[in-house]
Amino acid sequence: MNDTHDTADGALPEVFLGRQPILDRAQQLVAYELLFRPSLRNDANPLGDQALATATVVTNAFTQLSLGDALGACRGYVNVDENFLFSELVEALPRESVVLEILESVQPTPEVLERCAQLKQAGFLLAVDDLVDDRPETRALLEQVDIIKIDVQETRDEALARLVDALRPLGKTLVAEKVETRAQMEHCHTLGFDLFQGYFFAQPTVIAGKRLTASEIVLLRLLGLVIEDADTTRIEQEFKQEPGLTLNLLRLTNSAASGLSTHITSLRHAITLLGRRQLQRWLQLLLYTAPQGGETVSPLLQLAATRGRLMELLAEKLQPQGRELADHAFMIGIMSLMPALLGMAMADLLAQLPVAPRVRQALCEYGGTLGSLLRLVESTEQADPAPADEALRALPALNAQTLASCLATALAWSNRLGRSNG
Repeated sequence: MNDTHDTADGALPEVFLGRQPILDRAQQLVAYELLFRPSLRNDANPLGDQALATATVVTNAFTQLSLGDALGACRGYVNVDENFLFSELVEALPRESVVLEILESVQPTPEVLERCAQLKQAGFLLAVDDLVDDRPETRALLEQVDIIKIDVQETRDEALARLVDALRPLGKTLVAEKVETRAQMEHCHTLGFDLFQGYFFAQPTVIAGKRLTASEIVLLRLLGLVIEDADTTRIEQEFKQEPGLTLNLLRLTNSAASGLSTHITSLRHAITLLGRRQLQRWLQLLLYTAPQGGETVSPLLQLAATRGRLMELLAEKLQPQGRELADHAFMIGIMSLMPALLGMAMADLLAQLPVAPRVRQALCEYGGTLGSLLRLVESTEQADPAPADEALRALPALNAQTLASCLATALAWSNRLGRSNG
């Protein structure tokens, strides 16, 4: 995110905004860790100056980008170093929307413990980041905070179990972070962790010869008909083969997320009133809600929705009059997670859908402008700033500030979608 406000040392550095999901034991999205990562192009700045500048960018993001509103019911975990902890800027953050995540570099001195007590008294939730062992010198800080995050990549097997057992009497919320596989999540769930951070839910498990369910087949067939601009009667007939999907569509199109003020009373009414463009989008989203039967909101749905909306917004920045580019961008963002949803290779999925060649090229090869946009959007989900730097270089018409603003808008949209479907 670029910020145009100046400090005594000049303009603030370019900082990327990213996020990583945090799920509860029911695998529902409850929070994001917000990543404010200095661009690699800021190497000339002194570390201390850059840390303070980044803290300023964080606080500006919550005011200028309305990140607190964009998060909806989710909280945003914000990394806090010692300088930021003692800065007045931290008190400008919305305490109802954030968790102050104290970095492992912060030593639990008496001054730090006193500051933590002040912030808790002011209504902030506090977390400790990247805990890997239970040392006596950190106990006072652990007793002070509300949430303890444990790095499961660095603390495994018996050591992880011992650490959880040692911390459980403190009565704190335990977060397993850097959970990248379903096996890791299941192990941490068994150990009694309360929350899980990582992309284990978005990792595709491609099974050779996998058969799609009847609902998935119908949805893919419907998507194909809409993409081909088939007659409304044919689309309606396909829907009627799957009453559950019909009810889901009526419920979705009647929700606030659809942007419609008129209640839809029939399937044909929904198809006509939505129009093909919106119908295609809801069909894509229905693919992600179908496995849960509409009872819960899949974090995969919200991640896919965020990707689709973010790609659409960025495409509109690239080509303000390019409606087709924006439509294709939304489709690519949504479809980019379909292998994780359906357990099939992307090439096999696309063989069943008559998508445009540049959509296929972007999804299979990261080719063309749309492929570059997909790389950029995926980079916002990574802790390392290098991929975002590289992706922005391929799209010189965009900058980190535009990316941050569009991401905040996309998060707000996907969170509203989640509330409507929950």
